[in-house]
This record gives sequence, structure tokens and C-alpha cells, in this order.
Amino acid sequence: MALDEVVVGIGGAAGDGIASAGDTLALALARQGLKLYAYNSYQSVIRGGHIWLRLRIANEQPLSPGNVLNCLVALNQESLDRHLPEIQPGGLALFNTHRVKRVPEAPDGVQLCPVPVPDLTEVYTKLQVIQNTVLIGALYALLDLPFEGVESVLESTFARKGQKVVDLNVGAAKAGYEYAKANFRTMENNLKPGQDKRFAVMTGNEAFGLGAVAAGVRMYIAYPMTPASGILHWMAAHGEKLGICVRQPEDEIAVMNMTIGANHAGVRAMCGTSGGGFALMTEAVGMAGMIETPMVCVEVQRAGPSTGVPTKTEQGDLFQAKGAGQGDYPKLIVAPRNVYECFETIKEVFNLADKYQIPVIVLSDLLLSEHHETVDPDRFDFESPGIDRGELITEPEENGQPYYRYKVTETGVSPRAIPGVPGYMHVAATDEHDEDGVLISDVYTDPTRRKKMMEKRMRKMEYLRKELPPPQLEGPEDADVTLVGWGSTWGVIKEAIQALKEDGITANQVQIKYLVPFHGKEVAEILSRSKKVIVVENNYDGQFARLLRSETLIKPDGHIRKYDGEPFEPKHIVAGVKKILAGEEEIVRCLSEEPGWRTEHPYPV
Repeated sequence: MALDEVVVGIGGAAGDGIASAGDTLALALARQGLKLYAYNSYQSVIRGGHIWLRLRIANEQPLSPGNVLNCLVALNQESLDRHLPEIQPGGLALFNTHRVKRVPEAPDGVQLCPVPVPDLTEVYTKLQVIQNTVLIGALYALLDLPFEGVESVLESTFARKGQKVVDLNVGAAKAGYEYAKANFRTMENNLKPGQDKRFAVMTGNEAFGLGAVAAGVRMYIAYPMTPASGILHWMAAHGEKLGICVRQPEDEIAVMNMTIGANHAGVRAMCGTSGGGFALMTEAVGMAGMIETPMVCVEVQRAGPSTGVPTKTEQGDLFQAKGAGQGDYPKLIVAPRNVYECFETIKEVFNLADKYQIPVIVLSDLLLSEHHETVDPDRFDFESPGIDRGELITEPEENGQPYYRYKVTETGVSPRAIPGVPGYMHVAATDEHDEDGVLISDVYTDPTRRKKMMEKRMRKMEYLRKELPPPQLEGPEDADVTLVGWGSTWGVIKEAIQALKEDGITANQVQIKYLVPFHGKEVAEILSRSKKVIVVENNYDGQFARLLRSETLIKPDGHIRKYDGEPFEPKHIVAGVKKILAGEEEIVRCLSEEPGWRTEHPYPV
């Protein structure tokens, strides 16, 4: 039976060039009009370990890594041993006979495809990583795809190294392609390359960078911290050409203070980090709230507290972001749901940060920020909605009127002057202050003025909530179950709903993008009509479920949680829903179980 989509897994050790092989394959597919979703399960080692990259290829855009494995490209013995049992009937396993000396028994219906790489390219003796190029060429043949896709990518990838290097790599891929055509069966599939439309391949972090360009960001500041480092890498590569100043200070405390300082001076500046770095930033975030300076920080969540697991995904920093900085002050916390929203969200929140003069925290996670997927370049609008700096004063005051930087207004937003504009001298202090910025703390504490200023700032939240679009119900109104998620789980929940439908269970979905301020009334109205409410999130403690209950008084009927560092697959959610509906469990804790994963202690004790 021909497959409508194909999941390819590339396995090997760090240093085997898995990312490069995956990039070559992804770009070749995208240039020929196919769509994909790729997720790399990697480790923070330079050499060794086990790296596992999956690419899900289809004619329509996949929304998750999927559930199964159809093709395996094993770059070493361990990868073949681990993942051969996962391959579905009709699939295949490609491997280099020079690197793989022992071939386990294949599952029924799985084709073994040993490729004698040293015989196909003489350069292998000096450059063993060339095996990736040979095997990608062979895979392309077995998927019955035209070789021009791979050839085009290799030509553009190695062009800067000269024609000799281009010819060497194209020749290696062609040798693999022809060998596979001559010696193995082509895999039956319904993939349709050759469409007129060419797609780009992009990560969430790259989309954040593009969004910053569209938002008019002129400074990006960060200290390297996985999985947010991709934004810094993108900015460092493109910043000079785009007129963006990129800085790496000594630590995250300096990062946040520089970001606030730049915004205070009138420059749109953005920073990025993960949970450990954000922990150092939180005092300064509170300062931004007190001096009413706009600020945007992208916080990309990794697994666990402290250093945790730097290369694994989780949604464990919601409470950290919500509680950033002591005391009450207005802030916006938003969690984009897909790569396109990473781009659109940055444009949106910079306008909101300027309009309401508040700090904004954009919550992403490793899955959303680092996975690759095909995107339509035409969907990225760099013009709309335009740049709105809010009530920003840039012209001198000529009438001699006193300037009240924190003037009490109906909306809580006061006209903001760029420091140095003539006639607008003011104090911006982290102590509580009056309308003119003069401190009222300690000796001059005044309950009336303190109450007035506190209420002035917090009124912003009322108007901000009204401006943000509330979440909508996706799917049939009378569904058996409503799945509630936030951020990056949107796509996998959507696919799980389709799988549940095939099993006779109707489901709909509410995906929350705006976490603070929360649309409590609107969400409560939606969920009050639901038969069963199940919350899906990538953490242990059910942080969003707690936020939902505190804002709506709604106690979910069930919870599906995952915190092993790997993302949800549709099958996890499907199985969890069935268990909850059957009354077997209220909290289903999912685990990624793949053959060969070590369960005992990895080292002798």
C-alpha cells in the first residue's frame, strides 16, 4: 500500500554530521514542493552519544514529528540496532557496510539496504562523513524522487568551496542514487514533488529573528543558552547587513539591563534566554515594570530546574515567567503556537510593549524553537501592521510646561519621552514614585499616592486584555472531549483530534496563546459547554491546569502530561484521552518508549 506520508529517521553519533544530512534532505524536499516537519533529539556532547533526527514528509504540512518510522538511515551500528525494530512494514533501512558490521534481523516487510560506500566514492578513506551524502542520494532514489533536488542543494551548499568540492559531493550523492536504483526496491508512496511552489525550511528561533526585523528591532542582546542560542546565531549572521547591533555581555543580568537601557533610550531592543538565564534577569524585569519601560524577552524553555537537560524540551517555566520580579506590576506573557506565530508574535508584542510601556515575555520551548518545518515565504508580511511606538515623545517641549513622566491617565499609559529630548527632564527610579518621578518610598511614603500609582499601572492590564483576541474553540461544539493546551502543543493536539475521530471519539481544541493577562471569562464560557475537559501540557505539575483553575474556577476532568524531555506524539494524547474517558486514570503521565533506549544506569556501579 502506498504511503501518503513518509517518516525518515537519521541516527548516529555527535560528529557524524547528522544535522548537515538532515538539512540537505529537508532543503531538497522543500525546493521540490514537498512539506516536512523535522525534530532532532540530540545531546550536549561534541563526539559520541546517540543523535536521532526525524523528518516527516508529506504533500500537506505535518504538524508534529508523527508516531511511526518508515525509513532509517543508520550512520553507525548503534543506530541500526536501536531503531530497526521501529520500522513499519513496507519501510527500509539504509546503512554503510563499512560502518555496520552486524545486521540484526529485520521486522517483516522491512527492506534492508546495505550500501558499500567506500566502493562508491574514493574520497571516503579521507573523509568518512561523505557517507551521509551517499546515503541521502540513495534514500532519494528509494523514495522515487528526482535527483535534481539533492543536486541543487549540494551545488548551493558547497559553491563557496569551489567547483571541485561541488562535483565531489554531487558525484557521491549520484553514486548512492544510482546504486540504490540498481540494487533495491523503490518504496511505494504518494509523495508528489515537482510542484511550482518552492518552500523555505525554518525554525522557530529563525522566525523570531525575522519577526524582530519586521518589528524594527535595532539591538539584540543575549548570552548563549540552549535552546535560545539559535536566535543569537541568526542575529550574529545577519545583524550587520540588517542594521541590527548584536551584543553578547558577560551574563544574563547584564543582558536584561542592557535591553531595558536600550529601550529606555528609545531603541527597540530584544533579548533571549532559557529558564536558567531568565532566573538571573527577573529583578531587572521588575525594574522595567516599575519605570514603565517597554521590553521584550524570548524565553525558550528547556527541561528541568537549574541546568536541567539543556537539549530537551518542556513547558516548565510558566510559573517562573508569571512570577518574574517581586510585587504586582503589568506584564504580558504570550506563547506562540507555531513557526508562523513566532514571526507574527514578535511584531505584535513590540507594538504592545511600546503602547502599554510594559515588559513582555514570549514563552517558547526547545521543540518550537529548534524544530525545522517548511514554510511559505509569501506568508511572512514585513509591512503589516506596521510599527506603532505608542505615546512616544521625540520632539522638544517649547511651551515650558512641566513634564509628568508617570502622569495618571484613564488607561494608565503616560506619554513617554526619550531621554535627552529638550524640555522633558524626568527621574526614572526603581523606588515607588509620584507622577513626576520623585520618590515617595521610605521617608515620603504616602498611602494615597502609593495607591494612586499602583492602580494607574495596573489599569493597563484591563485595556490590554480587551485588545488581545480571546481564544477560540476549534472543532465541533458537541464534541465528546475538549483538549486544552498552550504554546507548542497546538499541532500535535490537532493531529491527535483527527486520530481520535478515526477511532470514533469526537474532540475539539482550545489553545491558549495569551497567558497573562488571561481571558478568564471567555475561556470559562467555552469550557462550561464542554462534556469533558482535558489539559495537555509538557510538564510534571500541571502548571497551566493550575492557572486555568485559578482564572476560571474550572477543574479539568483529566490531565495528559509529559516531562521526559521528548515532545508529545499524537499517539500519546490519543492513548491518554482513552484512559481518562474510560475512568482508568485522571492524570496520564506519558513516556516516549522506543526500542533500545537505556533504562538501567548507563555506567557500571
